[in-house]
Amino acid sequence: MNRRSVLRALAVLSVVAAAPPARAAGSPLREGIDFVRVGQPLPQSQPGIELIEFFSYGCPHCKEFEPAVSKWRSTLPKDVRFRRVPISFGNPKWQSLAKLYLAIDGTGDLAKMDGAVFSAVHDQKLPLATDKDVIDWAVKHVADPKKFTGMYQSFGIQTMARSAEQTGADFGITGVPSFGVAGKYLVVAKEARTREELLAVVDKVIEMARQGPAR
Repeated sequence: MNRRSVLRALAVLSVVAAAPPARAAGSPLREGIDFVRVGQPLPQSQPGIELIEFFSYGCPHCKEFEPAVSKWRSTLPKDVRFRRVPISFGNPKWQSLAKLYLAIDGTGDLAKMDGAVFSAVHDQKLPLATDKDVIDWAVKHVADPKKFTGMYQSFGIQTMARSAEQTGADFGITGVPSFGVAGKYLVVAKEARTREELLAVVDKVIEMARQGPAR
């Protein structure tokens, strides 16, 4: 994983005793510090304000962050459309995990399997590094093994995985987890010291997108 990952920076900052005080909640957003603009605005896949979380099951920071994100996304305004996009950065092990996410999302197994995948990778240290590894493990846990296997091996899933990588590249992400807002902004939150502060910046970028172009 890229060393510039947002939460890797947060982990370092959290142990610095002399960290600067947090900015006030009402402070204005700063381009280059809190967010950057996407070079070429991207079309949204759904109406409203699309919020994308780029992640990977192979990323330990994504696993640690998921409980906070799950709680937070349940409080998002109704006009915000949240979706997750699995990223591999070309890592073959992460490519298999990206297809796993897309497949269990497509079969309806995501709700019960999401935490189990993170646990299998990071707690149980299972070698889910190839398509065979993933299928052999997943068919023991999904509701319909045949349906899952067909979905995982389908051309559609391969196409979706490539599209996910392209979306990440278009947003200019360099690590995960990362957040893209409205096809226009990538949250960088360089001065956030906690997960809560990072998510607060995301909230502010969402509000900026709602109000119109950033000044």
